[in-house]
This record gives sequence, structure tokens and C-alpha cells, in this order.
Amino acid sequence: MNKAIGNKVITDFKKENRKAITKFVILKTLSYIFLCFVAVMCIFFFYLLLVNTTKDNNALQGGKLSLTLSEFFNQNLRNLFTKFKTDFDALKGFRASFVIAFGSALLTCYFSALTAYGIYAYDFKGKKLMEVFILAIMMIPTQLASVGFFQLASQYSLKNRWWLLILPSIAAPSIFFYMIQYLRATLPKDLIESSRIDGSNEFMTFNRIVIPIMKPAIAVQMIFSFVGSWNNLYMPSLLLSDTNKKTLPVMINALQHTSWGNIDLGCVYMAIFLSILPVIIVYLFLSKFIIKGVTAGSIKG
Repeated sequence: MNKAIGNKVITDFKKENRKAITKFVILKTLSYIFLCFVAVMCIFFFYLLLVNTTKDNNALQGGKLSLTLSEFFNQNLRNLFTKFKTDFDALKGFRASFVIAFGSALLTCYFSALTAYGIYAYDFKGKKLMEVFILAIMMIPTQLASVGFFQLASQYSLKNRWWLLILPSIAAPSIFFYMIQYLRATLPKDLIESSRIDGSNEFMTFNRIVIPIMKPAIAVQMIFSFVGSWNNLYMPSLLLSDTNKKTLPVMINALQHTSWGNIDLGCVYMAIFLSILPVIIVYLFLSKFIIKGVTAGSIKG
């Protein structure tokens, strides 16, 4: 009797186990199918952009969708640097975009990490209120704050200065939130106390102990901040009117808004292609840091 009951329990357990395995395999297969679909869609639109860079203006204005490469790539590239040099100076645009994007990424990551460390490592009155206040700033639209900022820049003749686009990036609530969550998952407070006992001051502790621990998180946010600043059009279009100071998105926007009779869609697509090429290179070479930074906190937590 006991043997029969034992066999029934084992049989039921095997059935439940098979059901669980089957369910897991189905869910995993569906997840892979969905991810493959998303990947194909992303690659498809990039390929479509590449196809459009190889077509002439007449073919593009015809409006017919074609997935075959043409032979006008070199001509579009040449026309972009000759016919539209006043609206699109690639070297100056790359320089402006890189300086602003790199400076913004560096400052926003360092000071967001420093703010997160200060709130995480210290206990003081109003600590939770300060954290909530910083996170509440994320609810304020950029366009709302930009009105007063633009008036201030115009009043004090601060337009056409790159640093005016770099310094405000220090205040980044979303990056602060990511940094403080990463600190809570990876940095034990005993380590901070040990460094203080050894005679380390706070900035030395942060720069020599905390920063190395936060390298994956900082790398991830630097990539995202760099790309976000590189693609930013709104604030640079408001503050940069000097042709020598304009970023690539501002130049492309000016190229798109030329008169319809003078517009060359092949050159427009070529300019867009050149502007996103550095972003793709950054992702290709630094994708391992993105994966490591995103997963490190969850693994250690």
C-alpha cells in the first residue's frame, strides 16, 4: 500500500515537473521570437536608411519603397560637402557634438554618483525628503524649464557657448536614481567606515574606493548620456545660432528646412547616416559594459 502511494506521488511529481519544463520552454521560445522580431525591425530601419543614402534625389522624391542598393552613395556624399557646405559642415558639427556630448556625459555621471554617494553614505535630517525632491524633478518637462533658461541666456548674452549646454547636465535626476540604487546593491557601508577609520577623507574615499566599485554603472550611464546629448536637438537649436558652433542635429535640421526646390533628400539621408554612425560605433564597442552594468546590481543584490 505504501509502495503504491509512493509510486503515485513520484508519478504526479514527474507530471508536474514535465508541465513546468514545457511551460518554461514555451515562454523562453516566445521571448526569443519577440526579441528576434525587435532586432530585425531595428536592423531593417537602419538598412533602409543605408539604402536611401545610395539613391539620388529624384528616386527618393518619387516615394517608391525599394530595398536594393543604388550607385549614388559617393555622389550624395560629395554633394553634401560641396553644395550644402554652408548648412552642413561635418567636421565642425562632429567637433561641437563630441565636445558637448562628452562633457555632458562626464559631468552628469560624476556629480550624479557623488550626490548618490552623499545621500547613501550619510544619515541626516531630511534625507528621504531630499531624495524624493530630486526624483520629483524628473516630472518637470524640459520644455517648461527651457523658457526661463533661454531668457536668462539671452539677457546675459550667453548664447552660442558650448559650456551653457554642458553645465546644466550636472543635474540629472534619472541618473542619480540609477546610481543610488546601484550603491545600495553593491557598496556596504562598513567599507566606508573602514576607510574613515584609516584616515581617508570623504573625497578620497569617493574617488579611490567608491568610483572603482561603480565603474560598470558609470560606464552604462556615460554611454546613455553621451548618446542622449549627441542626439539632442531642442536646446542646441535654441542656444546655438552661430554656424561654427552648431551640432550635427542642428545642421541636419537646417538642411531639412531648406526650400523644397533646393532640398536634396539624398544629402539629407547621408547627413543622418553620418550623424548616427558614431553612436552605432559606441554601442558596438561598449555593449559589454551596458550588459555588465545593468546586471551587476541584480546579481550582487
